[in-house]
Amino acid sequence: MLAATALLGGCGLTSDPAATPGGGPAASPTSSPKEKLLDAVPDGSEGPFRFSGKDASSDLSGRIDPESKAFEINTAMAPDKDGITAKMSFLVVEEKLWMKAKFSGHPGLPKFPDKWMALDRSKLTDGNGVPTYDGADQGNAGPLLEAATEVTEQGTGEYAGFIDVTSGNAAQALEDGEAAALGEAGKRVPFTAVVGPDGHLTSLVLEIPAAGKRKAYRYTVAYTGFGSTPKITAPTGAAATKAPALAYELLNS
Repeated sequence: MLAATALLGGCGLTSDPAATPGGGPAASPTSSPKEKLLDAVPDGSEGPFRFSGKDASSDLSGRIDPESKAFEINTAMAPDKDGITAKMSFLVVEEKLWMKAKFSGHPGLPKFPDKWMALDRSKLTDGNGVPTYDGADQGNAGPLLEAATEVTEQGTGEYAGFIDVTSGNAAQALEDGEAAALGEAGKRVPFTAVVGPDGHLTSLVLEIPAAGKRKAYRYTVAYTGFGSTPKITAPTGAAATKAPALAYELLNS
């Protein structure tokens, strides 16, 4: 259903009790560049923040509220061969789930209310087809940086190096089969990263090479708005409605 499952699945890292004001575990003066980057990955102690990302087929943006075990994710998918574009949003607060959907580019496409449609997870045939809150690191920066084979610090808060995206959890951060298709080229993918003055990872960019019919592209993750992003609450009143049967047909197809 969602083409951007790579960016939807979070993988929050366990935090150290002694945290810096930036939210990550306190890095020792002798920490390696790779350890500094991993310390900066969101671990759930930061409070609400915003994120955005891009993979091979879609753009994502939204908010993450670790304390409420909540996040909002908005995805825009590129037009398909028929010129149809899709915009979908999901809102998760603990186990509760809402969605919005809008399709354009072709007559006769399904139309949905411009409200948060409350979904009953028991009516979904594929529970993995919709997002669940499973950590603050919704962009999978942690698993990717764990697979870094070379990291250098190029300046204050600026890093570069190479990641083996074919290994373990890093491969799962990409779309199905993508890491395997990269072959040897996937073992040395260039990346850059930036850590802000507050100690938070603010951006991660991987230069994914071309493979087969797939063109080269940039896999990007950005985490911003620490300390200024509002908390996420469940939609109520006129902002929400029950999901119609058509919504379940879409998600279960």
